[in-house]
Amino acid sequence: MMKKVHTTEAPAAIGPYSQGIVYNNLFFSSGQIPLTKEGEMVDGDVKEQTHQVFHNLKAVLNEAGSSLEQVIKATVFIKDMNEFADINEVYGQYFSEHKPARSCVEVARLPKDAKVEIEVIALTK
Repeated sequence: MMKKVHTTEAPAAIGPYSQGIVYNNLFFSSGQIPLTKEGEMVDGDVKEQTHQVFHNLKAVLNEAGSSLEQVIKATVFIKDMNEFADINEVYGQYFSEHKPARSCVEVARLPKDAKVEIEVIALTK
């Protein structure tokens, strides 16, 4: 059975999708961009934006009954591969001991002209 995940601690979906879905014991997040829970874009550099993305991911994971330590796979979308090292530095602060599988791709454009978007698949309790 599928369960839609929604929390007010992360930005609301800006289209016809949910923040995430739990199916059996797996959580699939929608891509999180650097919006505050009020829906405002973080105007900072890519490091500040990546910290906001992780804040959002932690909120939806928590609502799903999971955490960063339960993430199996992360997919990182970045606007400029030249900022990979900065994004990776922040990413490593959240995944230091636990290192899930990961893909990272450069894309032409992200929603709201974000510099980074991350989605995850995680185990739930």
